[in-house]
Amino acid sequence: MNILYTRVSTIDQKTDRQRVNENEYDLVIEDKCSGSIPFFDRNGGKEVLTYINNDISINLFVWTIDRLGRDLRDILNTIHYCSERNIPITFINQGLKTIDENGKENPIAKLIISILGTVGEIERVRIKENQREGVRLAKLKGNVYNGRKTGTREDVLKFLEKPKNKKALDYIRRGYKLSEAAKLAGVHINTVTKIKRLGLQTV
Repeated sequence: MNILYTRVSTIDQKTDRQRVNENEYDLVIEDKCSGSIPFFDRNGGKEVLTYINNDISINLFVWTIDRLGRDLRDILNTIHYCSERNIPITFINQGLKTIDENGKENPIAKLIISILGTVGEIERVRIKENQREGVRLAKLKGNVYNGRKTGTREDVLKFLEKPKNKKALDYIRRGYKLSEAAKLAGVHINTVTKIKRLGLQTV
């Protein structure tokens, strides 16, 4: 079975660019979550794992390495897990395959994957640093992040319309567990509990 795995970071992003010649595959699996989440902890990753654990012969295709993940250790762990079970992973755009035609690990591909995986990890760190710097500069300019005054209440709709909170509510309404919604949206579990309570009241 040839499986095409696609991933984007947010719900509103599309995977069209990764679905080149998608009709050539038996199954397309899509995740909309952060690349920092371990592969087999994602819904799509769990689906792939189900096929593996049921001894179904699969070939996994991914558009680029950073679609598999942005954490080098997890990328290598995922590749190792699949390689031990003779499951090749092909990174389409980069022309890399983890197992060659003779069923042996491809050492050159492994080296290049390690390098490109490191680049992806560095990029994730850079994005986070830029975000932190943006918050710091905003604080220097005024009261942007001072929070609410004691005794005041935040407007429910404004609270639910915050980008991360909105994503969390969408995950909850789609049937995700609160812990999963918190992880995928990047918010604290207590915030998700509040989002569920307020969000369901506004339905």
